[in-house]
Amino acid sequence: MTDRRIIYVGKKPLHAYVRAVVMAMEEGDRSVQLVARGATISRAVDVAEVCRRRSGHIAQGLPESVNIDHLECGSEDVPGEDGVRTISVLKIDLTGEGEVPEPQAS
Repeated sequence: MTDRRIIYVGKKPLHAYVRAVVMAMEEGDRSVQLVARGATISRAVDVAEVCRRRSGHIAQGLPESVNIDHLECGSEDVPGEDGVRTISVLKIDLTGEGEVPEPQAS
């Protein structure tokens, strides 16, 4: 497996994670993995779809094509106040292909 930049998806707004993917790919990391646990899984799916479709102003900085290469669904045991809880985990591998557009001067 190649080294991928890992972006942990939490409770920040959707555009914050899309921007993180854009910045990673602008810096040359064309392989990115989104990792989400529990309630943030739906947000990670939304981030992946926005990036794949290159929709929205922020996503225009992505390469010509962004593909979802691999999905991994599993669970982790997390210690908590009430003992160990099992939380669902989703990992989404994104790969950017093609040229990254030049930044637009504002």
